[in-house]
Amino acid sequence: MAQGKKYDFRVIENDGSWTAEIVRKISSRKTKVTQRQDGFGTEAEAQTWAEQALEGFLKQQVERNQRKATQRTEREAQALRQAAKAEQKRAERAAAMDDAEADVDEDDFDDEY
Repeated sequence: MAQGKKYDFRVIENDGSWTAEIVRKISSRKTKVTQRQDGFGTEAEAQTWAEQALEGFLKQQVERNQRKATQRTEREAQALRQAAKAEQKRAERAAAMDDAEADVDEDDFDDEY
């Protein structure tokens, strides 16, 4: 699988003013505008804003991904602890059932006629 840029920016001229957009690549053909700013007097201003906005946006995404990864590992650890506790209780119940069955005196049920 090819590793390309997921986020990029583009600068567009509209009737003498410039618009800068941060776009996300959804698939090889589809893109979606994530952030837009218009009303720039020159292309250079629009490009400068787009570069700064993209840098800040990517930094924010990295922080969010790290935060979510930390939360995911905590959730998985909690699920493992709960599964281990449930397995321990299940084993204790099985052992208690075995002890209860061993305590039953089978001679009580063998009446000779």
